[in-house]
Amino acid sequence: MQYSYKTKGTCSRQIFFEIEDGKVKNVSFVGGCDGNLKGICSLVDGMKVEDVIAKVEGIHCGPKSTSCPDQLAQALKEALNEQ
Repeated sequence: MQYSYKTKGTCSRQIFFEIEDGKVKNVSFVGGCDGNLKGICSLVDGMKVEDVIAKVEGIHCGPKSTSCPDQLAQALKEALNEQ
């Protein structure tokens, strides 16, 4: 199933992703640090949703209380609650 999530408190504005058989697929960010976010998308592709959340939730970006990876965790948690 395909999802979209509007980020809060980050340079990226939106995240698109799919969850298939409990695994994260086809993650893409709108805005943000292009190279870093492409790297994150590549690294999490095919991982279990719960494993991605455990690895990236709570990461901060400088003085911000969140980050693009943390927002991905929030998006995945929201998607799990919708299922």
